[in-house]
Amino acid sequence: MGTPCLNWPKQAANKLYRIQTPGAPLFRPVHHDNIRLDDFAMGTNAIVAVISYTGYDMEDAMIINKSAHERGFAYGSIYKSKFLEMRGTNYFARNPNMPELSKTLDNDGLPHPGAKLSYGNPFYSYFDTEESTYKLVKLDEKEDCVVDSVRYCGSFKATEPRLVCVTLRIPRPPTIGDKFASRAGQKGICSQKYPAEDLPFSETGLIPDIVFNPHGFPSRMTIAMMIETMAGKSAALHGLVHDATPFRFSEKHTAIDYFGKLLEAGGYNYYGTERLYSGVDGREMTADIFFGIVHYQRLRHMVFDKWQVRSTGPVDAITQQPIKGRKRGGGVRFGEMERDALISHGAAFLLQDRLFHNSDKTHSLVCNKCGSILAPLKKIVKRSQNTGKLHSVPDTCRLCGDGSGVGYIEIPCSFKYLVTELSSVNINARFKLMEI
Repeated sequence: MGTPCLNWPKQAANKLYRIQTPGAPLFRPVHHDNIRLDDFAMGTNAIVAVISYTGYDMEDAMIINKSAHERGFAYGSIYKSKFLEMRGTNYFARNPNMPELSKTLDNDGLPHPGAKLSYGNPFYSYFDTEESTYKLVKLDEKEDCVVDSVRYCGSFKATEPRLVCVTLRIPRPPTIGDKFASRAGQKGICSQKYPAEDLPFSETGLIPDIVFNPHGFPSRMTIAMMIETMAGKSAALHGLVHDATPFRFSEKHTAIDYFGKLLEAGGYNYYGTERLYSGVDGREMTADIFFGIVHYQRLRHMVFDKWQVRSTGPVDAITQQPIKGRKRGGGVRFGEMERDALISHGAAFLLQDRLFHNSDKTHSLVCNKCGSILAPLKKIVKRSQNTGKLHSVPDTCRLCGDGSGVGYIEIPCSFKYLVTELSSVNINARFKLMEI
């Protein structure tokens, strides 16, 4: 998320991500100013403490200061534009017989700019000249939004279709599960918004905005982020903006030495570490903590766009298994690796629950004599041609000719489908049944 264009208020993009609280990086290459990247700010300067603090920063997780979040840290918005078109003699208008619509709709049937809308609220209204009725269209967005702008596009001639662009602004404050990354590529997921009073603090009273786990450095070898931490800290101390152009330093005159001496000149440790105190009990920590300023970016991968959950829902017409696809209300696939994990734990009943009872369990007729699940016919009611009375025909097997051996079994519907496909290529499947 950043500033994708300077004319974003007049843009009509299908989806546009914008960060509301950007900052200019303190450590930048020479081309950053040449191409005026500050006009397209893409991140926020964050105070970062490199420390394993609580269990919420394991792997690629990172803790965000809750107070910084409440003050607007990495706050973003999504702008969605919807195009409304009226063809023929239809025109936008609000139904005068429904005065309650005036809360969200204007006289022309379009929403007020600045109106807050939720799922199912009136979105726009129009008059259908063919049916001579007012029709109301409701909002289909799943999350709350604000009408940012309403614009008429194209011509106002009655002979041409009327086109209206309605831009919706969806607020997206950072939440648990959202993705962040430094410019060195150290990506991480927000795992917790921690209260500021419980986070570690320095002798000068500084509290970090982000707590980053030190185990992310050795394997990924992102030395640039370590240098940026020292450079950002020294830049803030001396009121400078440091040049991050490559190959400016050598093995004799290293970047660490240059920024370390600047930190020493400002009264800080040469290596950028500081003495921190626990926010929980106030005691001094036994080790000095690497502490500085890093330019962090908020990525477009947000948990609200990715979460998927389902209890009941649509199933496939052929296999009777839950359909796939988040948009269609489908289920999360329980695949081969998940199956193997349950087998390795010996959780047989849980395996049966996931793959059978909560999937495509079906009742099927089977003949004990010939072992077929396709030959038996269900009990049906027929009307006699002679007397006209109703009489029931019991379960019968078309191969054996009687129903004495016909019974019910529970099998997966996909298995029954497989047997049907095999029979279509002249492969007959017979089953031996036994009581359990």
